[in-house]
Amino acid sequence: MNINEELKNILEWVICIIIAVVLGLWIRYYIMTPTQVQSVSMKPTLIEGQRLILNRTIRLTHKLPERGDIITFEAPTEDYLTEAEFEESPTARYEEPANKFVHNVLEIGKVSYIKRVIALPGEHVKIQNGKVYVNGEELEEDYLSSSVRTEAEGGLLVDFTVPEGTVFAMGDNRQESHDCRAFGCIPQDKIESIVLFRFWPFDKFGKVE
Repeated sequence: MNINEELKNILEWVICIIIAVVLGLWIRYYIMTPTQVQSVSMKPTLIEGQRLILNRTIRLTHKLPERGDIITFEAPTEDYLTEAEFEESPTARYEEPANKFVHNVLEIGKVSYIKRVIALPGEHVKIQNGKVYVNGEELEEDYLSSSVRTEAEGGLLVDFTVPEGTVFAMGDNRQESHDCRAFGCIPQDKIESIVLFRFWPFDKFGKVE
């Protein structure tokens, strides 16, 4: 084998590796990816250490999730809306990352939250007496523990209308969940995925509801 043949073989391997990496990143970003539950905010539905498969085709279809879907989304830059920001729009605030590819695709240094969609664009939400009301009707939340009461975490998002192009989401473990009640509704372009199913532990394998 001469030097030219060796270089050709090396180049072919390099091209194959690049294609495999690009394809893997594309599948991970647009199709599905595994993840591990790392917080207590979705108890009792999801427990720390459980492993999930996330459906990321929402990035291709550009459809909003439905009420009741469990989603992941990028954590807002601001943890709490100020009163002035709330009056302007009850929408979560984000700063543009220095490097979008590293932040959004490689997800280096990126923090994501996992919560349940409670209300959709244009719907009126009211939190009162430990309950959630959507368009004036009490929301049936069978996924919550019987002792759970919903209160205002941030003190502002208790009586408002969900802005267009956003969703309002909360954790099932309301007392231990930092969510839209504090930082505002999530813009569609910040929603990363919908939980597809749980694959660990095996005795909990299946669709998450």
